[in-house]
Amino acid sequence: MTWVNLKRIIKSGFVSFWRNNVVSFASILVMTMTLFVLGSILFVGATLDASLNQIRDKVDINVYFVTEAPEEDILALKRSLESLSEVASVEYVSREQALERFRSRHENDQLTLQALDELGENPLGANLNIKAKETSQYEGIAEFLGNESALSTVDDIPIIDKVNYFQNKNAIDKLSEIIDSSETFSLIIIAILVIASVIITFNTIRLAIYTSKDEISVMKLVGASNSYIRGPFVFEGIMYGIVSALITLILFYPLTIWLGPLTENFFSDINLFDYYVDKFSKIFFIILGSGVLLGAVSSYLAVRKYLKK
Repeated sequence: MTWVNLKRIIKSGFVSFWRNNVVSFASILVMTMTLFVLGSILFVGATLDASLNQIRDKVDINVYFVTEAPEEDILALKRSLESLSEVASVEYVSREQALERFRSRHENDQLTLQALDELGENPLGANLNIKAKETSQYEGIAEFLGNESALSTVDDIPIIDKVNYFQNKNAIDKLSEIIDSSETFSLIIIAILVIASVIITFNTIRLAIYTSKDEISVMKLVGASNSYIRGPFVFEGIMYGIVSALITLILFYPLTIWLGPLTENFFSDINLFDYYVDKFSKIFFIILGSGVLLGAVSSYLAVRKYLKK
């Protein structure tokens, strides 16, 4: 295709875009709704990830040690745990820290604090708080802790008093199921919405091209090539996509400002406006690229029907 033909195609696309203003408005409206749905999916996905991360952060394994457990043995076990690929972090809480946290949790319970003072000594052992990279990996960590070769003993008595994984196993398993189900459900919803959006956009652009079917017939009669006939419509579809993408990005600005504090109060880990600003370049290219691709492909497929006649 020569540069002259390319300029004619672009010019024809511009002329058709502005000439068929009603049809162009309808196409842009539908594509804006499509891209708005796509952008909303990005925000919903980010919010879902934040909420799941919140839940993940609240799940851990606590290993409680007997009061006689030597600190060096506990720290050795901590290093062994940190070497496991499944482990994200291990926090060591000394006996003194455990006592301080206990007092802080029961600062309004004078009876409990009085009973603790009457003991005259620290009844609490040290503990390790273990976080896995994935909730499904806690079982493997618990099995490691149950392996006798991994543990030290004091006078043939294991230094570990209790591992709370087995008390929390049902909750951890349920959380793993929720996370897996949420991810699967999200993918299904995204696929359905994208397919529906493509079909609606395709039919809208096909309706726009229908108004130019006589023009296509004349161009075929004078011997114009298929690519030359198709070019202006594809370019027009690209313009629909660009304009729709810009409108969508503008609409998201006040919407995320309004929703930002609400999501931050509810989820605490995410403010939609901050997310929009931080990820703007990523969102911009996704929305713009989707709009251009959707407009170009829909126009290409829609005009093909008339080229076959």
